[in-house]
Amino acid sequence: MKAGPILVIPAFEIGRGGGHLIRSLTLVRDLRFLDREAYLYLPDIPGERVDPDYRWDITDFVASFDSAWMIDTRQRPEEKKWDLIIVDRFKVSPEEFRLWSAWGPLMGLDEGGPRRDDFDFLLDLLPGPPGYSPPNITSPDLLPLPKNRRSSFFTPPYAGQGSVPEDTPAPFKVLISFGAEDPAGLSLSAAQALVNPRVELTLLLGGLNTKTADPQVPAEYMGIRVLKKTGELREKLAGYELLVTHFGLTAFEALHARVPVLLVAPGPYHEKLGRRGGFVSAGIGKKGIKQLARFVYKKNRLDPPKIYKIAAASEKIARRYNLDGGQRQNLSSFLRDVTPMLPSVCPVCGGGGCRDHRVLARFPRRTYRSCPRCGMVYMLRLSKPSIKYETDYFFGEYKQQYGKTYLEDFSNLVRMGKIRLRRIQSLLSRPEEKMLLDLGCAYGPFLTAARDGGFSPVGMDPAEDAIRYVRDELGFSAFQGLFPELPPEFQNHSFDVITLWYVIEHFEDPRRALREINCLLKPGGVLAFATPSFGGISGLKSRKKFLEKSPSDHWTLWQPCRCGKILDSFGFKVKKILITGHHPERFPLVGPFLTKKTGWAYCFFYWISVVFGLGDTFEVYAVKKAEGE
Repeated sequence: MKAGPILVIPAFEIGRGGGHLIRSLTLVRDLRFLDREAYLYLPDIPGERVDPDYRWDITDFVASFDSAWMIDTRQRPEEKKWDLIIVDRFKVSPEEFRLWSAWGPLMGLDEGGPRRDDFDFLLDLLPGPPGYSPPNITSPDLLPLPKNRRSSFFTPPYAGQGSVPEDTPAPFKVLISFGAEDPAGLSLSAAQALVNPRVELTLLLGGLNTKTADPQVPAEYMGIRVLKKTGELREKLAGYELLVTHFGLTAFEALHARVPVLLVAPGPYHEKLGRRGGFVSAGIGKKGIKQLARFVYKKNRLDPPKIYKIAAASEKIARRYNLDGGQRQNLSSFLRDVTPMLPSVCPVCGGGGCRDHRVLARFPRRTYRSCPRCGMVYMLRLSKPSIKYETDYFFGEYKQQYGKTYLEDFSNLVRMGKIRLRRIQSLLSRPEEKMLLDLGCAYGPFLTAARDGGFSPVGMDPAEDAIRYVRDELGFSAFQGLFPELPPEFQNHSFDVITLWYVIEHFEDPRRALREINCLLKPGGVLAFATPSFGGISGLKSRKKFLEKSPSDHWTLWQPCRCGKILDSFGFKVKKILITGHHPERFPLVGPFLTKKTGWAYCFFYWISVVFGLGDTFEVYAVKKAEGE
């Protein structure tokens, strides 16, 4: 299946800086070069003052950008089926969020607005401030990073903390850049504050800079070399020994190029970001400019200890965010193959829009929400999980979890199946009719137990090797497929029992699966399933760790207390819920000390787990209701 188009929405208004726009332009261009259909969205927003040059003169920032890759309101983007909408606007308003959330899956890129928590996915390329909800990924190493790099952050003779010789062979090169727009107007005053005969100063005035004290600054001004355009700045950073800038994309590009970074913040927000990130900062605005020279000079001479401190801090940040080595993957290659998988409503009860459902946790490539109507916890993914239900799933992965392969555990699984069948038989209204369908039958242990119990069992599983084993070695009727897609043999067929042992959580659309099960069951027939419990001791102890360890193909996380109401809405009446999977060693505080399963303490906490229903798995036995019931 071919991946669909991606829409990138940048911050483009005057006063929002040029970084978001340049990054979005670069992303669309690079995705296109990787054969992924992508567009840049530049709408006409009523009431906003948009400078025509600011909006359309984009080739100054990114070479080879084709205007055919842009889309606006005239092309009705709301009617196009977007695989992913990437919003790079810094702070999205509630009105914007409501509009774009109707178009497709939303990913916030360094998002800091009031609807941050409601995005389907959050990707922070730059570390956010304290108090921000955690993103799915924080990864500055996904930025478009420079290929040209210095050999070290420390430049001789400034690498040590001694004095600088008078006969320094080359001037110390400093670059001053406050972005494409510099809305706080810091560029020229920062350069003037650092004028020194032993320093070669280069001032970059961005193409959108309208607040410089003198917009007609010549190419050479007070001994300062002034540049108006540089193409892609990142590849020129390695030619300097120090960068003076604000917290943003250029600062992290410089870290990868091994260029020490000294910040001056345009406001308190950027100052907070910079200091939290570990950068050396001279301060905020004009006050920071006045302090700037004190961070580089001592008595109007370069001060090696201060330069060393800036370089050491920069090197430490680069190591923290994996910017000290070669780039393995950038943002465009990361996003090239994404095909988000998420429901528009609760996948179980169909209630509400999913973006009105609270986000419980975020991890790389997946997000968990909770439906306020039915309480179901469900997963959203950036792409389909790589798990395939083939031989290795039942052997390598099963052995890794249980210490033996599926077939080595076969006799134990048959024994457990016979216990479950006794519970099922007690609920059958017509015990003489025993047609049973086991969904996710694997290599057939429950089919074996069912045959021994007098049932006529049929199996279904997506694994071809498992179905072949069930047919050829065990002699059962079995069909390969991924329920609720049914093989032709199931048409006009009905069963007395349908079972799903640790299968129901694997359905991307459990609503459809439960409806199909109801259609296949005779009135009074039994539905029985087992599944992990989000209400067990592991989920109660640490919701985040439980979700983090949850397998990547578990789309829903069930709780015993929620099952009755959910199944009732699909035409089932729950008769019995059995809490299983009791593990006293997982209790907080006391768990690590419960090493002996025969000890009194272990037995006591096992009893606690049973009494209070704290097991990490559970089984449900329900009966299909008759018409009108």
